[in-house]
Amino acid sequence: MGAVTRGAWIGFVLALLGCGSQGAQPEPRPNLLFITTDDQRFDMLGVVHPFLETPTMDRLAAEGVRFENAFVTTPICAASRASLLTGLVERTHRFTFGTPPLADQFVDQSYPVLLRQAGYRTGFIGKLGVATESGATDDMFDTLSVMAAPYMRQQPDGSSRHLTDIAADEAIAFLRADDATQPFALTLSFNAPHADDNDDRQYIWPPAMDGKYDDIVIPAPPLSGPAFFDALPDFLRDASLNRVRWHWRFDTPDKAQRMRRGYWRMISGVDAAIGRVLEELDAVELAANTVVVFIGDNGYFLGERGYAGKWLPYELSIRIPLIVLDPRAARASRGALPTQPVLNIDIAPTLLELAGVDVPRTMQGRSLLPILAGATPPDWRTDFFIEHLFDMPEIPKHEGVRGQRYKYARYFEQEPVYEELYDLLVDPMETVNLAADPAHFETLVELRRRTNQLQTQYGGPYAPPEPAQ
Repeated sequence: MGAVTRGAWIGFVLALLGCGSQGAQPEPRPNLLFITTDDQRFDMLGVVHPFLETPTMDRLAAEGVRFENAFVTTPICAASRASLLTGLVERTHRFTFGTPPLADQFVDQSYPVLLRQAGYRTGFIGKLGVATESGATDDMFDTLSVMAAPYMRQQPDGSSRHLTDIAADEAIAFLRADDATQPFALTLSFNAPHADDNDDRQYIWPPAMDGKYDDIVIPAPPLSGPAFFDALPDFLRDASLNRVRWHWRFDTPDKAQRMRRGYWRMISGVDAAIGRVLEELDAVELAANTVVVFIGDNGYFLGERGYAGKWLPYELSIRIPLIVLDPRAARASRGALPTQPVLNIDIAPTLLELAGVDVPRTMQGRSLLPILAGATPPDWRTDFFIEHLFDMPEIPKHEGVRGQRYKYARYFEQEPVYEELYDLLVDPMETVNLAADPAHFETLVELRRRTNQLQTQYGGPYAPPEPAQ
């Protein structure tokens, strides 16, 4: 039976033979609409932001469950998206930029493969961001449409259309092709609001967003002054890609205003596109049985700490938005704000459990269904592993652990190893590194030990990957 649960298999056979009971019929399996954005951090939602306009995302939060403490285990799109597919941390799946493709052994246990084996019509539209072995995507998706920058695309009639709107168009076409004979699992993966790094404008928004936010003077973010940046060690300052891209986007006040408005416009453009897709769900009468999961693939710096980009272990880099709307859920759960720490590796097991598919024991994430139902499993995590292993000198590798109060990170390739320790309770902005403070030595030793334990559990010390073929 593979990954299909025994109950789902029996139900399928009985339905096929027309010999089900005369009593109540089993609930149909839900459709799954999994929406991802690129470089949208946790606070870039209208529901929590004083200026940003995202009415569709706000509606999802109001009618669903928004997780206040959602994180990625690796803050870069390639590794994070592999974690979304597999429910595994980077140390285990070993995929990021510059590595060989994601191995078949992990693809075979990914949520799209298992859902497709269970009878779902699977689709993927937008940024995939994960290289796979030849033929692997044929096992993952019935429909695959991969998109990449540039954002503005010429159409057959000579007009131009934004990639965000094209992705929504294709998602709508996928929904209209539904024939009601099988449930669907569609991953709609927007490239936005990721900058186009090859375009001096950086943030390219849909034309419908022209002029939006022009009347707002955007305040400089915390820690954006030079003193904090100047106090950093050389490898986090002078040789950092975070600083290089800061110069691209935020090194003058006028540029910073322009760039942040562009970033906001891209998010509002995605919000409008999601709104069109949800309207289509209603129009084709699928909304009542479609669970919507919305997530960002990593956090983002908008000038904070003197940085642009992500990659580093700070909260702004690893903390993401995550909303789940299940229209079948009790009304009392609407607008819930659970505070348990949840991760990108929890998405795959959640999608599988929603579909009634057995979650592989190899997955390191956990289903969020208990929390969605208002419960906290007694053994729910209290900390988690964070890492970044992309082999690029301008992005220093790191590993560590984020707990309920303290965060520890070590840049293990530096000589000597550079460590950071933050008390998130009294210093949520991570401004005071306590690693050299004798008063916190015991905490430092304990978090070193915990990092070693998780490192061993997930795959051992970092080893350079074989070159990608």
